Amino acid sequence: MERTDKPTRVSSRGAATRSALLKAAAQVFRTVGFAKAGVSEVVTVAGASVGSLYHHFTGKADLYFALYEEFQRRQQQRTHHAVLQARSEGESDPTRLMNIAAHAYLLGCIEERDTARLFFSGDGPPGFDYQLRVRLTQWTDRNVALYRKADEPVDEALLTVVSGGMLLAVAEVLGREDADARAFADDIARVLSALEPGR
Repeated sequence: MERTDKPTRVSSRGAATRSALLKAAAQVFRTVGFAKAGVSEVVTVAGASVGSLYHHFTGKADLYFALYEEFQRRQQQRTHHAVLQARSEGESDPTRLMNIAAHAYLLGCIEERDTARLFFSGDGPPGFDYQLRVRLTQWTDRNVALYRKADEPVDEALLTVVSGGMLLAVAEVLGREDADARAFADDIARVLSALEPGR
């Protein structure tokens, strides 16, 4: 479920209120879970009014999706930076770049463990599981485009396996302590590299 309303100009005060509501929603969702959280708890933690919440969001689910979009933007920055770094070091193979991006995504989930758990715990609004699948499809499509741009053959079966495996990998790293989670993320990267064509 994506927001379809047109962006409007937001005053600095409005932006601060929106930010406070998102921060409060993240805190409340982490504490009691999405299903048990109430709008009244969110506005109390934010020090805002119910009216201000509905001025910026359509409700609790909209807050959740907005938090997810912000998390995804940070994750995209992490994966983009990792790929740029690899390219600067001479890497051009699309499969290796995809694997580097996947590893960076896992490390980002570990870095933002509490936030990532909000989205991979299964306690989200109706339609959110579909949103995760849409994002995985988009990620696969971007990788297919990367292969075609590099004039490489596209192994769509491999891309599908990697994309689907990422959901399981994220859930696994989020259930481990930091050092163990990082070691597991490295193991995932090693397994992915073993799937590279020609290996």
